Amino acid sequence: MNIETIKLELMYLLLQTQEESLLAKIKKVFEEERTDWWDEMDGEERQEIQKGIEQADKGQFAPHEKVMKRFDKWR
Repeated sequence: MNIETIKLELMYLLLQTQEESLLAKIKKVFEEERTDWWDEMDGEERQEIQKGIEQADKGQFAPHEKVMKRFDKWR
């Protein structure tokens, strides 16, 4: 059975049920399986992003147009 067939079967079953407890369990499974991209990064990447946010908050950044001009030679 392919994945599209399984999805259709599950949609049919979900639409047919009136059991709130079953729907809550299924929803919980999806919520537990959901991953956040932030959690998948290593600590160094997170620190660099946090540093960039702090610099931006302090106004320590270059406007997009200025940065793009700098890198035009590689496009």
